[in-house]
Amino acid sequence: MTSDTTQTEPAAAKSENATEELTELIRSARVVLWDFDGPICRLFAGHSAAGVAGELVDWLASRGLHGLVTDTERDSLDPHLVLRAVDRRHPGSDLVAELEERLTKEELRATSTAMPTAFADILIQTWRARGARMAVTTNNSPRVVRAYLDDRGLTPCFAPHIYGRTQDLHRLKPDPHCLHRALNAMGAAPGAALMIGDSPSDFQAARTAGVPFLGYARNERKAKLLTEAGAVHVVGSLWPLLETLRHQAAPGGSGG
Repeated sequence: MTSDTTQTEPAAAKSENATEELTELIRSARVVLWDFDGPICRLFAGHSAAGVAGELVDWLASRGLHGLVTDTERDSLDPHLVLRAVDRRHPGSDLVAELEERLTKEELRATSTAMPTAFADILIQTWRARGARMAVTTNNSPRVVRAYLDDRGLTPCFAPHIYGRTQDLHRLKPDPHCLHRALNAMGAAPGAALMIGDSPSDFQAARTAGVPFLGYARNERKAKLLTEAGAVHVVGSLWPLLETLRHQAAPGGSGG
């Protein structure tokens, strides 16, 4: 046995096991809970999330409220983090409601330049056609999700199961609230569902809800964040899911 063979065989076995585990995840899923920004599209592909965060911070400063966010929160360039920071200090206030509405309007603007995730549309349509039920469980506004899905012709695959940001901002992921809403509305047991997400907060929400999790990572940085958070199953493309579905739908080799 050569050294090359010694190195290749374990790698091949590992790859085969990963394929089998992915197949089982997909086979077992009766309900698929999708995060929105990441697995379905890159919402801020053409409308900078960092720019939106900066605008929210500037708006607070214009009202003399610059001190409501720390330097770390300002430097995060994450609009959701800015929103949650203000909500922690003034929960349920009119200020938070106005800030959330400003974020929603920016997210709606972003839908016009959002970039569909490769293979997401056809995967969603194929999976739905194979009998799985779909829901969106996201920290984005449900108005934004509906606008994007309408534009892509995907709304019938999900409606009415779109569960996004509410006025209860402490219920954003990693809190599993939106997952529980979806499961309860669809009458689904957590073990019969599969969550597809691209962030540690998605993984944490799924774990707390008892829902199997599949991570989607469009780059190595996101993959590292997911695996460090504890995610076991992470893919860099949705293509293997589509191929697995096609093979399952046609065990005799016809279909696809």
